[in-house]
Amino acid sequence: MSETTHLLERYGPAASTRLFAPASTTQLSAEGAHAAARLVVAALVSAGSGLALRPHRPALDFFPTRSAPRGAVVVCPGGGYTHLSLEKEGSRIAAWWNERGVHAYVLRYRLADWGHPAPLEDVLSAVRLVRAQSSPLGFAARRVGVMGFSAGGHLAACASCLFQTDDERPDFSILSYPVITFEPPYAHEGSRRALLGLDPDPQVVRRLSLETRVTARTPPTFIWHTRDDASVPVQNSLLYADALQRAGVPHELHVYDAGPHGLGMNPDYEAGREWPKACAAWLETHRLLEPAS
Repeated sequence: MSETTHLLERYGPAASTRLFAPASTTQLSAEGAHAAARLVVAALVSAGSGLALRPHRPALDFFPTRSAPRGAVVVCPGGGYTHLSLEKEGSRIAAWWNERGVHAYVLRYRLADWGHPAPLEDVLSAVRLVRAQSSPLGFAARRVGVMGFSAGGHLAACASCLFQTDDERPDFSILSYPVITFEPPYAHEGSRRALLGLDPDPQVVRRLSLETRVTARTPPTFIWHTRDDASVPVQNSLLYADALQRAGVPHELHVYDAGPHGLGMNPDYEAGREWPKACAAWLETHRLLEPAS
């Protein structure tokens, strides 16, 4: 079983521009990762897929690959901006990346208690931090991607569209049943309410509807969804794919016929079995990772 390095990060004085300042590093077994996470969360909540957390401040869990690293990815678990599904959409996903020679960093970003723009600041800071570690950890600085599930997919898409500097720009993006739009009729009301409150500024709603923010600099993107998703309508992914197409951004969209929202890599569903294969093939086809040795 792979080891996990838990990176506890604390706020620095310039928290608005750099939320992650190195504090300490603790070596943990994979089983101990969530125990250490209790140091930096406000509460533990129960979730159907396993342990979910509400972070009090942002932090990263680092899952290093045992093979020669081909790149790194920041993983944003879902949870409607109210909690984080750290097992099903965090550590299990990190293990999948590790098998492919990729360092995985599971991001525990701030949620509804903080609201916008805190999660966006967290993910952009995480991309910068991971890229800064590329040389000592032995991977190419331009092989840093983002991946997100549900509301975490919204955050990964935010990172892909709203970055301000080259160091913040992901090199690829993988979106799993993502929340994309905050505008009717396809908005996920729970995520919008958690992030923006009950009466949000229409301009902010528009800005965080990511189908309106895609540009030619948005990174290559892999998207997957299920047609019968009853929580986040598949139209979210369709809107984003259409925007990518119009902007000329390389992308691949997979819509599977059946599967509940939040299925992750559940092998009981075709989507849960097939999307990892399709994603791995896409990464290789577009040479988004260093060639395997």
